[in-house]
Amino acid sequence: MTRYVAFLRAVNVGGTGKLAMSELRTMCESLGFVQVRTYIASGNVVFESKLKEASVKSKLEHCLADYAGKPVGVLVRTGAELVAVLESNPFSSAASNRCVAIFLDAAPPADTLKQASGQQDEEIAIGTREIYVHYSKGIAHSKLKIPAAKNGTARNMNTVARLVEWALEA
Repeated sequence: MTRYVAFLRAVNVGGTGKLAMSELRTMCESLGFVQVRTYIASGNVVFESKLKEASVKSKLEHCLADYAGKPVGVLVRTGAELVAVLESNPFSSAASNRCVAIFLDAAPPADTLKQASGQQDEEIAIGTREIYVHYSKGIAHSKLKIPAAKNGTARNMNTVARLVEWALEA
């Protein structure tokens, strides 16, 4: 069995995509995932499955689409991949609540940094299948737009660290 962490896009953010975490747990269990745990209401779920990542993603997206009546994006990482995301954070000396990893399905395009607009004092770095951003003044004040992040979902490093703890639990 592989331990996975799934991140749902646009769930319980700004009044959109309402989904109770108890329902998310039930959905995951109905798909055969085991040891299912959710973390905060923004759509973070840790579980184990015998399935490969692509199948986990597909099954969860289909189940969520049936529930919501519209597509719900899901980004998936193994526990080991999530550990690497946390360890590779180029802004680890900054406040973890002001640094995010934007999770993507594939590697960011080579021109990701050039295509960003509205950058003020934010710092941006490219990861394996992530884009890291440090918002030194906080995300609420930022005008930063990163086109490559359009289909991704961001989590701050506090959330990533907690999910890494869960992913590593025996």
